[in-house]
Amino acid sequence: MTRVAVIGGGIVGASAAYHLARAGVETVLIDRQDTGQATAAGAGIISPGASATPPAPYFPLAQVAASYYPELVAALAEIGEGDSRYEVVGELILARTDAEFEALPAQAARMAERRAGGMPNIGEVSAVDDRAAREMFPALGEIKGALHVAEAARVDGDFMRRALLGAARHFGADVRFGDAALIVEGSRAAGVVLDGERIGTDGVVVATGAWTNALLAPLGVAVAVAPQRGQILHVTMPDHDTSRWPIIGGTGDQYMLTFGPNRVVSGATRETGSGFDVRRTVGGFKTIFDHALVVAPGLAEGTVHEIRVGLRPLSADGLPFLGAVPGYDGVVLATGHGASGLMLGPWSGLAAAQLVLGQPVAADLGAVAVDRPIA
Repeated sequence: MTRVAVIGGGIVGASAAYHLARAGVETVLIDRQDTGQATAAGAGIISPGASATPPAPYFPLAQVAASYYPELVAALAEIGEGDSRYEVVGELILARTDAEFEALPAQAARMAERRAGGMPNIGEVSAVDDRAAREMFPALGEIKGALHVAEAARVDGDFMRRALLGAARHFGADVRFGDAALIVEGSRAAGVVLDGERIGTDGVVVATGAWTNALLAPLGVAVAVAPQRGQILHVTMPDHDTSRWPIIGGTGDQYMLTFGPNRVVSGATRETGSGFDVRRTVGGFKTIFDHALVVAPGLAEGTVHEIRVGLRPLSADGLPFLGAVPGYDGVVLATGHGASGLMLGPWSGLAAAQLVLGQPVAADLGAVAVDRPIA
């Protein structure tokens, strides 16, 4: 295969373009730069073993994806793309009620079992009291106790995406911006049209997130993916060095993490049924501010830096679509990662590149097949 087009410049598409270009394939990445792109808004927790209730098929993929992060980060650094904002800082799983505190030993045992099974980004799991937790995260409110997950990591989606795009360019990828459409000839996608220019290809990777079905329409293909709005708060703490504060979990669907030198990120909302509405809403503000100030009252003295909005590509069963598009040669789909996009995205891009090149993939993709039945 001599030329591949990657449509979509989020973390999945950027990763696919990087891996294709690094493999010596002539690669064209096309990104429409849609407002609300999930990667640009996201900050992610890379510790799948600490997750409570995702679908069972998620764990094998997450294990491979999280294990791949250190290798990828090292490879990016070797070519001068080291500012990916991937850092191991640990995570505190909070217990704010007596019932949550009583459940901590079972959670610790579950994580120990996952670690023994090869799950990365867990490390030592230890119980800490209220005082120790607040020494780690000074803005934290009173709690009953917590688990400290030593090797949990965080990543800034936009920084990682930019590092991957820089690496793709380093290996010769042509990164373009505009609205691409597939060229269909019989049972194959023969290329793309970009601003009236026909670009012939031998393969196409579709990584267009929440906008996937509009691109696939000429193929007569649709997948169960819809946008889910997420609003996420960024606070600056001028009098604190937050660079080593741990991730905060155990607070339901929302979370909290930090970046240096003084940034705290809290959120995010999960607004299923939002459509492509990227407004910052009063209701969304209330949800994220309420969460932030209940969990970490010390943030009240911080400065609101910004509120980002992203449209997650949420699948109907909570799993991504990753595989060949049935009935069409050389078309690979990688979408539907939902709230796990930053966790799974870099490895999903690698897998998409391998699939379009006909190479083996280091995971069973049956559970995420494009044509899998979804109830």
